[in-house]
Amino acid sequence: MEREKEAVKLKEVAGLFLKLGTIGFGGPAAHIAMFRDEVVAKRKWISEQHFLDLIGATNLIPGPNSTEMAIHIGHEKAGWKGLIVAGLCFILPAVFITGIFAWLYKQYGQLPEVQPFIYGIKPAIIAIILAAILPLAKKSLKTIELGILGLTALILSLLGFNEIFVMFGAGFFALALTAIRNNQFKPGAGSIFPFAFLQITNVSIGSITNLNLFLIFLKIGAILYGSGYVLFAFLDAELVTTGLLSRQQLIDAIAVGQFTPGPLFSSVTFVGYQINGWTGATVSTIAIFLPSFVFVALLNPLVRKMRNSILFSSFLDAVNVASVAIIVAICYEMGKESITDWRTILIGIVSIAFTFSFKKVNSALVVIGGAILGYLLTVIF
Repeated sequence: MEREKEAVKLKEVAGLFLKLGTIGFGGPAAHIAMFRDEVVAKRKWISEQHFLDLIGATNLIPGPNSTEMAIHIGHEKAGWKGLIVAGLCFILPAVFITGIFAWLYKQYGQLPEVQPFIYGIKPAIIAIILAAILPLAKKSLKTIELGILGLTALILSLLGFNEIFVMFGAGFFALALTAIRNNQFKPGAGSIFPFAFLQITNVSIGSITNLNLFLIFLKIGAILYGSGYVLFAFLDAELVTTGLLSRQQLIDAIAVGQFTPGPLFSSVTFVGYQINGWTGATVSTIAIFLPSFVFVALLNPLVRKMRNSILFSSFLDAVNVASVAIIVAICYEMGKESITDWRTILIGIVSIAFTFSFKKVNSALVVIGGAILGYLLTVIF
């Protein structure tokens, strides 16, 4: 009986994250918005507060945030097996689609024309993020102090400060304040977060082998914080400057990651294929995602313990409000980049109106609608 229940849970986890991995366009903020819609609002697998705590915890460790959120949710629903199943099911659709593009690119030397669809998808994604971030913001703004902290984090994010410094700064400020108030100040309170991987040095490369690729991408997956642009910089430093990849190939790899669903880190599947074919693609993909599974497995049991501690609960609250602020800043930057003319303004308004009027409608429909509208407006006008 117990095994049957476990099998049902695993099947539910697999089904959900295969779907989200297939329709999840728009990057981590959009993915997290979709996750909240599915696991908090619809399925009620976890509470709003715990979902927010998991976002905060995910932002504290390196790696792709949305993938790590998927892994966290899988663990919450179905234990250790759920952790693995959720992660794999969210990653594999993107990796499979990216692998096809990598093969086509190798054969024909160029990417298919998808710009008209992306043109409409981006404004629609902003609507999805806004719909998800409002309830999270309400939940995270528990006190006036947290409101001030959130506003400060938003301003710093908009000014271009590194997001990891903003989050840890907010967390440690709140932790120190709470410790002083409760006469519990102890230096080194943040030592539960592992940073050993930051000491990894560059991999020296002679003739590139799959082992070299594995070590390069394992290192990147273990130390990378931030957006796809940070990934771009890492790949440029590791592969382009060493002559293993041309800069155009790297630009095209990032482009593929942006217009395919799922995590942007699937770009490395494309990169690995260009360097060493299917084996290179497989090794690179495993290496860059492997640290995320390890970090989440280590961190997940600590999240509830942190919430039950006065000190670390304040730390988590501050990180949560900073995380929400950073997502708002990302949304603003996306808006500046994607809403540039009357067509994108129209798509954005229609998407926002639809998203807020029909809250139970699957966010994938909003994305598909935006893509179709973008294509039609581009072709007709």
